Amino acid sequence: MPTRSKLARLLAAPVAALPLLIAAPAAVAAPFEPPPPPAVIGGERLGLPGVQVNPLAGAPALPGDLTGQSWIVADAASGEVLAASNPHLRLAPASTLKILFADTVLPKFDRNTVHRVAPEEIQGIGAGSSLVGIKEDLDYKVEDLWRGVFLSSGNDAVHVLAHMNGGVQQTVTEMQARAEALQARDTRVVSPDGYDSDGQVSSAYDLTLFARAGLRNPDFRAYCATRDALFPGAVDKNTGQRGSFGIANTDRLLGKYPGLIGVKNGFTTNAGSTFVGAAERGGRTLLVTVMHPSSYQKVYDETAALLDWGFAAAGKVTPVGKLVEEGESVTSAPTGQAGGTAGAPAPPPHPTATATATATATATADAGPATTDAADGDDGGPGPAGWVAVGLALAAGGAGALLLLGRRRAAR
Repeated sequence: MPTRSKLARLLAAPVAALPLLIAAPAAVAAPFEPPPPPAVIGGERLGLPGVQVNPLAGAPALPGDLTGQSWIVADAASGEVLAASNPHLRLAPASTLKILFADTVLPKFDRNTVHRVAPEEIQGIGAGSSLVGIKEDLDYKVEDLWRGVFLSSGNDAVHVLAHMNGGVQQTVTEMQARAEALQARDTRVVSPDGYDSDGQVSSAYDLTLFARAGLRNPDFRAYCATRDALFPGAVDKNTGQRGSFGIANTDRLLGKYPGLIGVKNGFTTNAGSTFVGAAERGGRTLLVTVMHPSSYQKVYDETAALLDWGFAAAGKVTPVGKLVEEGESVTSAPTGQAGGTAGAPAPPPHPTATATATATATATADAGPATTDAADGDDGGPGPAGWVAVGLALAAGGAGALLLLGRRRAAR
């Protein structure tokens, strides 16, 4: 049996090592610093809630009766955002998503290419969809199909073009890739035609990026500016001749608002009304996107009012952000997202609409898996807290053993 002196020496070793055990991890452990908040695409002001505008002397006041949950006014050439309200709010886009569809697929096919429609190409279209009236086993020129997309917002025309492009799912994948290339990070594509689908969202900022990119294509610009056209009809069984019928652009501002170029309107029960408009005046082209106003007609009234304001305010406001260019790098530096005005918490950089925002708001976008910071080290061994616990346990154990041994000697 070891003597008291030997036992004391054995217990003294771990106790003596305790300072080293506690101090060693502290010498190599770096203090925890949270990562900087993600950069807001287009500038930090565009990530703040509510209306953002920097008026200079003589600037006109913004329209006072705007009801859109999200809107943006931007210069198409410079990309300067003149004013905005919740431009990164993720909402259901309805048929304005067809802008991205056209931006993705339109460059792939010659306008004079003739395509015979197979029965399966016009199946699986959502109930209640807007249609241009395509018939199976008939030939259509690509330019006719695009007129069906832009003028009639025809989901049947979208599906035929999507099948020509390799299928609906292939087209959805390419649209998502195109959105990411344009840095439209609020957008999640589920259907190529904008039909209500769980998780399908975009934002006023992203839709404006799509329109700006599309308008650089002369064919896109021509289609969205077309007010009416003849569309190929069915074959007359008696004469064998193929007829045609007239179609008109469903954009209610086209031909009514001075200088309007296009671009696309949309409406579904879930999305409410959405509209992206481009107009030119005095050599300046402005883009306005309005999402989810209080009523269908309001989307046109508010777009027109914002266009009027934008042309009057040009040169009299300091931009609050910008439309990024494809391939432009976005800084990861802090952007003020940690806190809003007056110390109020700011929303996430690209917030998602909540169910309380409106009865027509869409479901939230995908959220990633939650993660937690563990006290353990990266190699699975004890971290700083673990080493402290080990040291304290050893110290307590040694002291307890000495105390117990002393009591036993005293009792003899």
